[in-house]
Amino acid sequence: MVCDDVPHHTSLEGARAVVTKLPTYDQFIEPLLRVLAEHPEGMRTQEAYEQVSSRVGLNAEDRLIILPSGRQPTYQNRIGWAHDALKRARLSRSARRGYWCLTPAGAEYVAKYPTLSEEQVQELATAYDHRPAKSVAEEAPAPALAPVAKDPTASPDDRLNSALDEIRTSIANELLELIQHNTPEFFEQLVLDLLHAMGYGNSRSDLQRVGRSGDGGIDGVIPLDPLGLEKVCLQAKRWQGSVGRPTIQAFYGALAGQRAKKGVIITTSHYTKDAIEFAASVEGIVLIDGEQLTELMMDHGVGTSHTRVIRVPEIDSDYFEG
Repeated sequence: MVCDDVPHHTSLEGARAVVTKLPTYDQFIEPLLRVLAEHPEGMRTQEAYEQVSSRVGLNAEDRLIILPSGRQPTYQNRIGWAHDALKRARLSRSARRGYWCLTPAGAEYVAKYPTLSEEQVQELATAYDHRPAKSVAEEAPAPALAPVAKDPTASPDDRLNSALDEIRTSIANELLELIQHNTPEFFEQLVLDLLHAMGYGNSRSDLQRVGRSGDGGIDGVIPLDPLGLEKVCLQAKRWQGSVGRPTIQAFYGALAGQRAKKGVIITTSHYTKDAIEFAASVEGIVLIDGEQLTELMMDHGVGTSHTRVIRVPEIDSDYFEG
């Protein structure tokens, strides 16, 4: 998702007019919620863009306004962030790439509230962070739902860093969702691609997939020297629940069968306390959870790309003092 910038326009006055004319992303939240409710089987993202924009009365000229990057129409960007807010509240999900639908909790929420108050819309827009949490459709309070800090005294640099953090967390959330909707074999391949991007293996062909019965839970092997005298074994766990100590112990035991002393386990979920303690008590085992996985994918460009560079100007004091 591209960051929502001031739309491109030929004059400053025109830009101000555009910003006030187009709905802000929070104003797209309820229209999007209603459109998705009308398609319980889900719908393509492009269809959602058009139906939501029609519902709020955008004309052809409105839809031509693009972000300064030139990569996306502004209204689509803002609808995308509206969907991100619904996902954080666990009311919608990306069933697959480019396809949106309500969750069962989302359908329940729509049925319970035929119209939303301004307070409810703002709650959806600002009150939920990106971490796994209960839906707002659930009656019990969810302690994991933390209010997003809105500090009016924050400096421009602080606001910029906060915005970049929010974008990264949103992308991380979507990466995990896309991985979960792919096959275990795809995840094993992704893990090998990531380790290669991080510098393991002299070439991509050095990274070998194992993933067969009797492999002791080892999904891949990476030689660390040309003769293969030293290697790293991998295990990829595309799980929803936590990974426990027995899994780590079995993997540790399987390393001997591969004559390896180093192993990496990567999961889309997280590890239990016992699993973490066991890995820390032995040598050569590294655990990577879902949050670390997505950070590494973004940092090394696996399944992601950097769409643009933000240039932040600073005063060159030497120029004026020279």
